[in-house]
Amino acid sequence: MHYLTSDDIRSLELTANAIRQSIIEMLSAAGSGHTAGPLDMADIFALLYFEVMKHDPKNPNWEERDRLVLSNGHICPVLYATLAHAGYFEIEELLTLRKFGTRLQGHPHRTALPGLETTSGPLGSGLSQAVGMALAERIDNPYSSKYIYCLTGDGELNEGQIWEAALLAGKEKLHNLIVIVDRNGIQIDGYTKDVMPLEPLAEKFESFNFDVQEVDGHNIRAMNDAIGKAQAVYSQPSLIIAHTIASKGVDVFERDFRWHGNPPGKGPEDRVPKTDQAKVALEKLRTLAGLIEKGS
Repeated sequence: MHYLTSDDIRSLELTANAIRQSIIEMLSAAGSGHTAGPLDMADIFALLYFEVMKHDPKNPNWEERDRLVLSNGHICPVLYATLAHAGYFEIEELLTLRKFGTRLQGHPHRTALPGLETTSGPLGSGLSQAVGMALAERIDNPYSSKYIYCLTGDGELNEGQIWEAALLAGKEKLHNLIVIVDRNGIQIDGYTKDVMPLEPLAEKFESFNFDVQEVDGHNIRAMNDAIGKAQAVYSQPSLIIAHTIASKGVDVFERDFRWHGNPPGKGPEDRVPKTDQAKVALEKLRTLAGLIEKGS
């Protein structure tokens, strides 16, 4: 794992900010889609695609690539925006999100875009797909250096299939599987602690034979270190609980579960009128970008 300098961190933070701006623009143009999860996962996606993962935008099917499985497919705006900024397709295409005939569907469709590894939709199925990939890779090449990264939401952990997949991953000691949970504490119907309490979450996955870490999901250096540690685990699968702030970067949207499934222009009006939501969000992100550039 590469050590990140202060300049590296600043560059990744600016990349994450650019991804967040694209998320607001594409959701606003679409008039539908999810805001909270995509915004809060931008730091992690920037780190994975611009620092951690082995991949090649010019050769998306490169045999030696790492693979990313987005289990909570409804946060695909962050995946699409990241792929575009990484060079998989033109950034301008992001504005076609959810439009008729688009390649950028409301949930990822594997053959629609370069860089997509799976088709998602039904919550809970992504971890099973990732476990299958990790097991197949180990069978095909026991000395492989490839990693399978599976990203899930904490609300998604309500799904029983998640725990069936975790049982198999633990049994097979899939050291090449790294699961990252977006622990933002919200889901579409409310706060996770009210809908279906998850704690003690770390202990639950440890009992399934996972190596578990808990990290601030917006601290890029801490996330980088956690992924490096996970890559060094050779006897069991790894899980990183990334504590995030829903709608991170737009303070007037943050921590509000009502932004889970609403785009700017259709969100709650307690703090910003619907007509101004996209404009305000972009202004705040651009201001934040300026502060990052200055090192503030």
